[in-house]
Amino acid sequence: MMLTFLGAAGEVTGSCLRVDHERGAFLVDCGLFQGGREADRKNRDALDFELRDIDFVLLTHAHLDHSGLLPRLVALGYRGRIFATTATVDLLGVMLMDSAHIQEKEAEWALRDTRSRKMARRAEVAPLYTVEQARTSLGRFVPTDYDDWIEPGPGVRCRFRDAGHILGSAILEIDVGERGHTRRLVASGDIGQPMRPVLRDPVRIARADYLCVESTYGNRAHRSFAATCDELALALRRTLEVDGGNVIIPAFAVGRTQEVLFVLADLVRAGRIARLDVVVDSPMASAVTALTVRHTALWDDETRALYAWAEANSGRFRVRFVQDVEESKALNAVPGGLVVISASGMCDAGRIKHHLRHNLGRRECAVVIAGFQAAGTLGRRLVDGAHQVTLFGERIPVRARIHTIGGLSAHADQPALLDWLRGFGEAPRRTFVAHGEPAASATFVEAVERELGWSRVEAARPGVPVVLE
Repeated sequence: MMLTFLGAAGEVTGSCLRVDHERGAFLVDCGLFQGGREADRKNRDALDFELRDIDFVLLTHAHLDHSGLLPRLVALGYRGRIFATTATVDLLGVMLMDSAHIQEKEAEWALRDTRSRKMARRAEVAPLYTVEQARTSLGRFVPTDYDDWIEPGPGVRCRFRDAGHILGSAILEIDVGERGHTRRLVASGDIGQPMRPVLRDPVRIARADYLCVESTYGNRAHRSFAATCDELALALRRTLEVDGGNVIIPAFAVGRTQEVLFVLADLVRAGRIARLDVVVDSPMASAVTALTVRHTALWDDETRALYAWAEANSGRFRVRFVQDVEESKALNAVPGGLVVISASGMCDAGRIKHHLRHNLGRRECAVVIAGFQAAGTLGRRLVDGAHQVTLFGERIPVRARIHTIGGLSAHADQPALLDWLRGFGEAPRRTFVAHGEPAASATFVEAVERELGWSRVEAARPGVPVVLE
């Protein structure tokens, strides 16, 4: 068996692991590279291998850094099946279509720009994939239930285990038969932080011969959930009740928006905020929230109870879902009193950029950063203390207060990752640390060796085939 990390090695986007074995080959994830100037080039250069060699794809979850190149894979000629949990398939019916729409629009804008400079090069401004290609790719999906063993291809069986990261997210247990022996590869996908709202805690895995584990926050510990709620409550009271401004929350449409809604509702239920007027300004987040409500079987008990309370107390906790563009624009004329949750979560695209443009320069407003911000993104610049940013060609001073509340991260921190690893009965033969910036992965390798006493732990290297003995 041989592993090749085609993405998310030394970085946190572009997840794609190729597994070759004696009876074929398959992919685990096929994600977009995001953030930074090189992302578009990487996305166009990805999948540069013989697609007929790939028998099937296993998908850990719906986030685009794990799924966003699947339409391109199919458009380039892949004809195999793509296996994912039922909830993930439902989410991607929304997310891949939205991603394709963005690809088409950005290509259209880029083509206009290059034409204006008389240097149009269609190959460089064509969309990665179209809406029609995304729709076609959805026909390749096979929905799968948690914990059921399936046989996606010759010599391989696997099952999806609840990762507690976003709706439908999974840890993969993959048994590969070679030379009369079966070896188990475990791919963690993204592991959720335990004791978090909405979803159940990640399932512990008992055994692996080989392990690929994420390390997004492998070099740090999150603030406690209680401290996070304290900081958020303080920011809300000061901004809404004292200064009279707006609170802008960039949030990923999948997972983060729904968790933020939970926390906001809980603050009102507990009497820490008298009432809230919340606007979710993201068509995709609205659609995903509706899907989340359809999958209540995946919720934890506390979330079910809070949802019932919110339904009965809509006067104190008001939530509006904005679809129309004109209604979205009208929000920017409201001087204060709103909590606006909008995408993208890293502030690099979508409606959030308009809300930042109208609120960043106002001292009475606040921006709450509630998720990971990759290097090169606008969100990362705000977290790093930028005094001004450029939005739509305009220099905007950063006068609003910036609050970074790491306790809402959908990724497990270092202590939680180590605790999850303790669930293994014994150390895997080899462990590969992926999906982390270099410092995070290197620190986590050291922590695993020091805290757990495991040997043969290494940071994944991009594009370098690793033969597993």
